[in-house]
Amino acid sequence: MPYLSRTDERVQRGGKIAADIACGLLLLTFSIVFFGFVGGVIAFVILETALIGVDFLMPAQDDATGVVR
Repeated sequence: MPYLSRTDERVQRGGKIAADIACGLLLLTFSIVFFGFVGGVIAFVILETALIGVDFLMPAQDDATGVVR
């Protein structure tokens, strides 16, 4: 499923981006608290890389076979 699909309105796109920034900051804060500064930053980078990688691996409706654009 695409993160920002063609049918999303501008407000919905902005909300998704704002929510992701807030969640990312929260994850970074927790990582630093639990693992220290260096370990927290490394854990945050590994976690975000995994989450972004999953977004690219998931099939999108726009990429489905037989879809005419």
